[in-house]
Amino acid sequence: MEQAALVINQQDNVAVALKDIPPILQGHKIALQDIAAGAHVIKYGHPIGTATQDICAGDWVHSHNLKTNLSGILDYSYTPKLTQLTNIEGETFMGYLRKDGAVGIRNEIWVINTVGCVNKPAEHIVALSREQYNNDAIDGIFTFVHPYGCSQLGDDHLNTQKILKGMVNHPNAAGVLVLGLGCENNTIDSFRAILGDYDPDRVKFLNAQDCEDEVTEGVRLVGELLNYASHFIRQPVPVSKLSIGLKCGGSDGLSGITANPLAGAVSDKLIAHGGTALLSEVPEMFGAETILMDRCVNKNIFNQTIALINNFKDYFAKHGQQIYENPSPGNKDGGITTLEEKSLGCTQKGGTSNVVGVLVYGQLPIQSGLNLLNSPGNDIVAITALMASGAHMVLFTTGRGTPVGAPVPTVKISSNTELADKKANWIDYNAGSLVEGISMEAMCEDFWKYLLSIAEGKPTLNEKNNYREIAIFKTGVTL
Repeated sequence: MEQAALVINQQDNVAVALKDIPPILQGHKIALQDIAAGAHVIKYGHPIGTATQDICAGDWVHSHNLKTNLSGILDYSYTPKLTQLTNIEGETFMGYLRKDGAVGIRNEIWVINTVGCVNKPAEHIVALSREQYNNDAIDGIFTFVHPYGCSQLGDDHLNTQKILKGMVNHPNAAGVLVLGLGCENNTIDSFRAILGDYDPDRVKFLNAQDCEDEVTEGVRLVGELLNYASHFIRQPVPVSKLSIGLKCGGSDGLSGITANPLAGAVSDKLIAHGGTALLSEVPEMFGAETILMDRCVNKNIFNQTIALINNFKDYFAKHGQQIYENPSPGNKDGGITTLEEKSLGCTQKGGTSNVVGVLVYGQLPIQSGLNLLNSPGNDIVAITALMASGAHMVLFTTGRGTPVGAPVPTVKISSNTELADKKANWIDYNAGSLVEGISMEAMCEDFWKYLLSIAEGKPTLNEKNNYREIAIFKTGVTL
């Protein structure tokens, strides 16, 4: 008999509807017992808010009778609850080994703009290069428009440079043309200083103001990069070289039950192999941050996690915004009521692994394992940050659906089967089967094999649709 509702944790006083139980919709909460006004509503074994009125057993629990408990800056204590994953060795996949020892899962040419003023010339260079050259030896030629690189100051300008640096250095790009204008703040010379050492065979530079026809010259340089990139072939490389980014967008009431736990299980499996997982969306840690703090490997990482959380709260406050103005309308339509509830589901993408690092925006991991990355939750900003910090692919869970994609393969994982069936042109993998009789162990193994096939060249739907874009975190004054 089909199950109508799911109790996630034995301490919970609400269940989640697995199908419409009128007037309660799929993904929304049902009271398991009477809950008095002022009492905690418990889901995932944790409070997700306070009842604003008396709730009777069987009632719908949502925005009309539940409010957040969260407010302001908190004090934290380090009470470690560390986990120990079983190490797995020896598994490989077919990837591209670069000259510097990095590994890519795609063999692409990227045209990276130092400034938004050259977006259109970059697009013309890419289009003509695709027409002019035989591209069989590579996986494609791409550029990614953005409006920045000039009229920015201080850290805001530096953020742009750090993201562009991460793109230039990304191992999925076998060759990179850096296209500048010549008069922008982010000149090629200043960007070189940020970029540091680079391989001149792999990275070429072009100032548009320095030549008569920047498109023709750009196409010529892409030809040189294609010749360089054509020498790379797939070969066996350790799974420990893989890095995945973890992202959710358009979450619903099933996201924390199906898609996010599946991403977490695969994250744990990759980390057991010696790989790296990046968990971002800092505002969607609020209310669940202590779970991550308890998994910090030492006091230093714990203190860095506190700073990560509190600095983002300060960012909200400085702009006069409510820290807990979340979830989104789509989240609420899908059954998520408070930020605590959203965060408790969101952070499950990080699995059970210990937190080994806390990264500033645009930083590469120092140590393999689970790393927390400073970035907002905005979908395009977050996937850009994950890519710039070295993620070979992004696991993007969703209950509502979205076509958005990063420059790297972006695996859309649906939380429910209805979405997977309706938006088969967006969704790569359906985790909704987890509430339809498939075990987590079986699905994790199947999804693991699927991800390795993507690492070995199987295209994701964002790649097939050519849905690839970037957005840089804008934090300061524009001149």
